[in-house]
Amino acid sequence: MDPYLWEWGSAVLRWLHIVAGMAWIGASFFFMHLDALLRRRPDLPEGVLGSSWQVHGGGFYEMRKWTVAPPALPPELVWHKWQAYWTWISGVLLLAWIYYAQAELYLIDPAVLDISPPLAAAIGIAGLVLGWVVYDALCRSRLKENDAALLALLFLFVVALSGVFANVFSGRAAMLHTGAVLGTVMTGNVFFVIIPNQRLIVAALTSGRAPDPALGKAGKQRSTHNNYITLPVVFMMIANHYPLAWSRPWLIPAMVALVLVAGALVRVFYNLHHAGRGSPWWAWGAAGAAMAAAIWLSVIAAPGANGDSRQRAQVSPEVAEILLARCAMCHMAEPVWAGIAVAPKAVLLDSEAAIARQAEAIRLHAVLTRSMPPNNLTGMTEGERHVVAAWLAGR
Repeated sequence: MDPYLWEWGSAVLRWLHIVAGMAWIGASFFFMHLDALLRRRPDLPEGVLGSSWQVHGGGFYEMRKWTVAPPALPPELVWHKWQAYWTWISGVLLLAWIYYAQAELYLIDPAVLDISPPLAAAIGIAGLVLGWVVYDALCRSRLKENDAALLALLFLFVVALSGVFANVFSGRAAMLHTGAVLGTVMTGNVFFVIIPNQRLIVAALTSGRAPDPALGKAGKQRSTHNNYITLPVVFMMIANHYPLAWSRPWLIPAMVALVLVAGALVRVFYNLHHAGRGSPWWAWGAAGAAMAAAIWLSVIAAPGANGDSRQRAQVSPEVAEILLARCAMCHMAEPVWAGIAVAPKAVLLDSEAAIARQAEAIRLHAVLTRSMPPNNLTGMTEGERHVVAAWLAGR
């Protein structure tokens, strides 16, 4: 396929994915915020759980929430669902466009597991399905009455699944697939539980029957899960651009665990704060500690050394030859690698002057994390990396 089509297809799909995600996350956070701000007032009719006054854009709004449902439905009812659906649809299309269609570049790392692109894609899709099936089964089990135990078991499952991905895919793809599993869980909650339950409530009302309160309770539980998952998912989606987060297979489960904890703690603070149940500032400290631990792990896990400081040189012909042979086919004014139209991130490595300008980027991607060349497609040897590391150490 034409490399320009690959590039523009990726840009458009990513744009759609980000916009849809913003709409979904914004709506989700708003309704969690609204729930926390609801207050019971004496002038509210029977059956109303509470109301909240809001001001925005120069206007005043009063919002009410019914304990189960109103006695009669209004003629117009807004359903919040397509933000979630389009986030997932665009995300899966983007996953297929970048990782499955260009598996050798992004999905398969022969040093981890040398498998064919179709098999790797099948494993990725199976992982998404398995993640939802296991999560849904746990939520429908007896554990649904014990939120703490349920969330603890789900936490362990996600971390374990990230470890499986880390032993099958490249580090970049393993982190992304873990986030994709959580995104699938969130969308599945909307598609299979929240919206169907709301439709059953509407059907009961229109037929003159009292809705089952359990339907609303189940929907609220799944919505709460989505609220706590959101921030970790966002991190895992952007982490593919930051190799320090996934540079070693064993690092990925630890990073996933710490990010899950940090993201959930941030939501704990806001959920309690907005509900008027105190301001647990300790949650910010604990979240910061979790991220500090993640950063520390990334530093000690970096497989590259700074190099032998006794060897000092400028961009020697040997270093230039290595980078021209292993990197320049993509990082040049007119890349010759199939499917790449322009140099990634506009980084050029086709001359000694260009190499010198990108020294710190080379240190991070080729020496410390080994994320470049992607999946070591050009076969950069350890000896060559040590030569580059020695040059960097001597600058």
